[in-house]
Amino acid sequence: MDYLNLEFYQGKKIFVTGHTGFKGTWLCHMLALAGAQITGYSLPAPTQPNLFELSGLESKMTSVIGDVRDREKLMEIFRKAQPEIVLHLAAQPIVRDSYKDPAFTYETNVMGTVNLLECVRSAQVPVRSVVNVTTDKVYLNREWCWGYREDEMLDGYDPYSNSKSCSELVTHSYCHSFFNTEDAPAVSTARAGNVIGGGDFANDRIIPDCVRAAVSGQTIAVRNPYSTRPYQHVLEPLFAYLMIARMQYEDKRYAGWYNVGPDDCDCVTTGELTDLFCEEWGAPACWQTQAEQNAPHEANFLKLDCTKLKSTFGWKPRWHIREAVAQTVAWSKVWCAGGSIPDEMDREIKTFQKED
Repeated sequence: MDYLNLEFYQGKKIFVTGHTGFKGTWLCHMLALAGAQITGYSLPAPTQPNLFELSGLESKMTSVIGDVRDREKLMEIFRKAQPEIVLHLAAQPIVRDSYKDPAFTYETNVMGTVNLLECVRSAQVPVRSVVNVTTDKVYLNREWCWGYREDEMLDGYDPYSNSKSCSELVTHSYCHSFFNTEDAPAVSTARAGNVIGGGDFANDRIIPDCVRAAVSGQTIAVRNPYSTRPYQHVLEPLFAYLMIARMQYEDKRYAGWYNVGPDDCDCVTTGELTDLFCEEWGAPACWQTQAEQNAPHEANFLKLDCTKLKSTFGWKPRWHIREAVAQTVAWSKVWCAGGSIPDEMDREIKTFQKED
């Protein structure tokens, strides 16, 4: 199957939560290129600047500002949209922020999922396909050196990770309790590794921190330089989400739980990732460890086993970590120079689709 071809989405009615975020904006840009009819539901973009405004997407889709915790409003917009396919990305996504406000994190990540699935369950026009995007951090992290598989225990440590574990369990329960008939929607969850790419302006993420430091000529502060993560370019999981949504739309047997991450050779430490960034930016490696006293817990070692996704769909990662960093730097330099962000996003998507 050519999962890089998005012609399937032309004319399809798609409902995307979290569309103003980093991943949500890239996803909606891809869908807009494919000619989909997109309705997005999200809080305002969480940063300034932000990719959603830079991308010029608002004129190419129906963009609704709303909170997934507000079930009544969410259901009203959902019923107007009458989607065939639902992609649930809305979340409080930052580990450290989840320590600052755990209640908001659980309300958004758990009850937001409940509210979205209630919309699907009560839809007047049946939904065909649902993908709930969670995270690689849903697993009970034993700090071992091999990748977690989909049948490993779900028990995230911090409030963010744990709330995403709960989101998974909520989805499983709805599948068993309500979406178990022949005419029910096909539902999957996708557990993606750490993503990098142009347009991420979030706090407490290493690549945005690198860009900010490079632009201002400052030394990059790295909290955990020896922590290993499954870093991947943002286009990797987004094409995978769309592949899963399409395949289960056409055949419900493909519904399930899937890891989405890089091969082992591209699971690097945060320090190695920072070195790659400095090389691609063309600046000397200028970072220093900035460990914090009494810092909140974050995992030291995390990998995913993506055998299931590969064997089921013939999927494979396309960009190695160096290329992922190079594309991220290219985007960032276009932004710094005041260039066209939509054109740069188009270029990266088309390059990703063409390269072998």
